[in-house]
Amino acid sequence: MKQIRVIPSSIHMANGNAKDKSVTPDIKQGNELQAVFVESPGRPKGSVLAALALLSVAAIWGSTFFLIKEILNELAPLEFLAVRFTLAAILGNILFFPRIRQSSWPVWKQGGVLGAVYFLAQVFQTQGLRSVDASVSGFLTGMYVVFTPILLFLIFRERIAARTVYAVLVATIGLAVLSLNGFSIGAGEMLTLLGAVMFALHIVLLAKWATKYDVLTLAVVQLNAIAVCSIAVGLPQGLTLPQTSAAWISLLYMTLFAALGAMVLQTWAQSRINAATAALIMLTEPIFASTFAILLGGENLSLRLCVGGALMLGAMLLTELGEDLEPRKLRKSFLSMKDRA
Repeated sequence: MKQIRVIPSSIHMANGNAKDKSVTPDIKQGNELQAVFVESPGRPKGSVLAALALLSVAAIWGSTFFLIKEILNELAPLEFLAVRFTLAAILGNILFFPRIRQSSWPVWKQGGVLGAVYFLAQVFQTQGLRSVDASVSGFLTGMYVVFTPILLFLIFRERIAARTVYAVLVATIGLAVLSLNGFSIGAGEMLTLLGAVMFALHIVLLAKWATKYDVLTLAVVQLNAIAVCSIAVGLPQGLTLPQTSAAWISLLYMTLFAALGAMVLQTWAQSRINAATAALIMLTEPIFASTFAILLGGENLSLRLCVGGALMLGAMLLTELGEDLEPRKLRKSFLSMKDRA
């Protein structure tokens, strides 16, 4: 496939990568705003913008907790998923129709797999919530941070860095401090753990495939697949729409930001950052959920939130800065500073 070259913008420079970016032909030369959303061969390491994008995704997801709780009073879980992702898919296809029209079969095939995996994660998590407390569900779902490096090794034989293992352990402890008041293992817990495995699989596959395609196209294809799966499963039980204006406002917010916007941001970010780091960053979702609960839901700031949040943020810093904090590199930096002095 013929490629064109685009002069890197300040956004590319911010990632510490001053080389030209190769983009697919549907991006016009000089349109840097669009070029940001197309991944070039060779993923830059430790992209600041990618990390910020994933933090935004976690914040958006965290902001939807109370909205989902309220809207499920009017819609069944599968109805909610079907309406939400169908609206997001329709909007995405309208906004990016030229890209979708020119897309190839491989992006539909792999995007379809990603969408199906994401749908299964949502279903397992939702079904588990029927018999599992929300705090326990949050902890078990967050276990995707553990499953992600394991799946990377099992599927792609990628070596797990020692600092990643340490970061996962710290993040898991932080998540437990933040979420748990004790739990036992039952059918609901097992379903929620299966959901966590599916979320981890989605993160792993997305990190591998997002570098191959235009990320806007891949994001919309995923939404199409989620919508089709949701309708196929929910249609036999009958589908209804929200009945109140408040529910529609919440649904539109979750459609625009938590479905379409979050999928685009996650797909783009994972084309520039490794899967294990992405999982650790997105694990901040319960921190944002608790923060919104304090600011908007009238809950009180607790020691558990402070300690658990600090541990999880520390895990993020460990995976991002861990290589620079290795004793060998610290000693080299110290000797270099000593020589200059």
